[in-house]
Amino acid sequence: MNEIKRIKRDLIHSGKIIDYYQDTIAISNGNIVKWDFIKHKGAAAVIPVDKDGNIVMVRQYRNAIDQYTLEIPAGGLDSVNEPPKNCAIRELEEETGYKSANVEFLIELYTTVAFCNEKIYIYTAKNLIPGQQHLDEDEFVDIERYPIEELVHKIYAGEIQDAKTISGLLAYYHTLG
Repeated sequence: MNEIKRIKRDLIHSGKIIDYYQDTIAISNGNIVKWDFIKHKGAAAVIPVDKDGNIVMVRQYRNAIDQYTLEIPAGGLDSVNEPPKNCAIRELEEETGYKSANVEFLIELYTTVAFCNEKIYIYTAKNLIPGQQHLDEDEFVDIERYPIEELVHKIYAGEIQDAKTISGLLAYYHTLG
């Protein structure tokens, strides 16, 4: 295996969601290279399952890709020390208006290992209790419900392209047997 050593990490910009760094790296062939690194506090997502077995999804505009996406509810951790389950419970209510006392861990994943350390913890939520949405001031979310089989079809048809949503839905589908 090639030896790689970080020589230094320079903060280029500190943002609301991420910090952008440029790393100086020594690689085994003797070259010194620059690599970008995005530091993220982490995030949590939740697959809300209603009493009929449908999945409560959110449709929202995503600026980075300039389009609307169909996703599972998710959001960033308030701090690196926040328990991800607490974040998932908070995002469930904020985005969908539902609460649940039955939230269980499903899967965790890194979103973009080439340049970012963002890790998302995904949970399922059952026995949903109606509450009230608490959207952020810059958040506009439409709620939609689908059977899991239809969502899996949407994944393979290219209608759902968000990595956390695909991973979470397929993992949940797998648990159904």
